[in-house]
Amino acid sequence: MVKKDVPEHRSGCPLSIALEIFGDRWTLLILRDLMFKQYSTYKEFLESGEGIATNVLADRIRMLQEQGIIVGERSTSDARIICYRPTQKGLDLLPVMVEMIIWADQYEETAAPARIMRRLREDRTGFIDEVRKRFTEAEKGKG
Repeated sequence: MVKKDVPEHRSGCPLSIALEIFGDRWTLLILRDLMFKQYSTYKEFLESGEGIATNVLADRIRMLQEQGIIVGERSTSDARIICYRPTQKGLDLLPVMVEMIIWADQYEETAAPARIMRRLREDRTGFIDEVRKRFTEAEKGKG
């Protein structure tokens, strides 16, 4: 894989680089809402219930786009609205996010529905494939 315009990082450690890109809670929560809750607009992210400030949301969306993790396109029904979707690079974070969710549910009291957690534990791959397919088919449908 060819790396393009790699920005300078604090260190060359892969974990450190990953944390620079998506290591704050807001970035991961935006990705959660995008991939798991199927939110796609700024307004939906803002109203997700996490209490993110508008300036922080705008900054994280911009950063995710700059990193090539999400793309934004004008809505076909209302050109004033930008709809976001994950890129392949973004979708490749799905297994990591699923494992983080399973880990947190195993060790902490969470509000995750038991049926969802059972599905994630018993069929991680199937769940991840379904999410990937949803975005892949949506992308094909545009063409």
